[in-house]
Amino acid sequence: MAAPFDPHPQFQEYAHPERLVSASWLSARLGTPGLRVIESDEDSLLYDIGHLPGAVRIDWQKDLNDPVTRDIVDGEAFAALMRSKGINRDDTVVIYGDQSNWWAAFTLWVFDLFGHEDVRLLDGGRDAWMAEERDTSFVVPDFPESDYPVVERNDAEYRVFVDEMLDKIGSSTIVDVRSTEEFHGLVGSDDSPALAPALRRGHIPTAVNLPWQDNVHPNSRFRSRAELAELYSALDPKAETTIYCHVGDRTAHTWFVLKYLLGFEKVRNYDGSWVEWGNMVRMPIARGEAPHA
Repeated sequence: MAAPFDPHPQFQEYAHPERLVSASWLSARLGTPGLRVIESDEDSLLYDIGHLPGAVRIDWQKDLNDPVTRDIVDGEAFAALMRSKGINRDDTVVIYGDQSNWWAAFTLWVFDLFGHEDVRLLDGGRDAWMAEERDTSFVVPDFPESDYPVVERNDAEYRVFVDEMLDKIGSSTIVDVRSTEEFHGLVGSDDSPALAPALRRGHIPTAVNLPWQDNVHPNSRFRSRAELAELYSALDPKAETTIYCHVGDRTAHTWFVLKYLLGFEKVRNYDGSWVEWGNMVRMPIARGEAPHA
């Protein structure tokens, strides 16, 4: 049975308010049957120094990515992960993490790929919970294994691959959500050891730059719908929109904003992103200023 939606007033402005919960709403419901909480961080060790009571850890790198194919795990692997965490197909899943929910949004995106019906983000993520000095725990919960079914991954609705990406240059809207410095080729992954290396710097030709961090306030909570609508006012919510970053994490964050907070009808993630594009032979790149949307 799905958990009730959070009636927080700001959430009601969004296109899909059911996709967000507040720290106060979640705190009051921890331990409720059918409600499961997941922590998914860039730095997975943060879980060990204190996490939400009852939360399980999903490591985006080890649990959600196939190291051989450099792809999202398949249906059997995802089902095995869910079973090991004791998550059922009809559970309400709330995900949170560090970096203003970078990887939490990525984890939610993967849940969507497999059609899990009720999955939500904690607004503000780990930062919001800790800032409010709410309870944390060192206990790693051990839930009974579930019978989560094997579900085929739905790539077509959520992802764009490199061959299709080439066809989109000059024919549809492409948004680069990296920093302005990365977009212009002034810095690259060698300046940040947390990111996978790319041999070239720059951006995909015709892409516009709308950095992901503008989606949130300094406290990591999402901006109002009016602020977000202004931020993305140059984009058409009814047109096809493709977004990318470096490895797909920041892209998932903007994907969540466009799809669930602003109601864009067709927004997909090129999750191969710059680490793929920038390492491919003869793949076209651009540097410096790009056209505005």
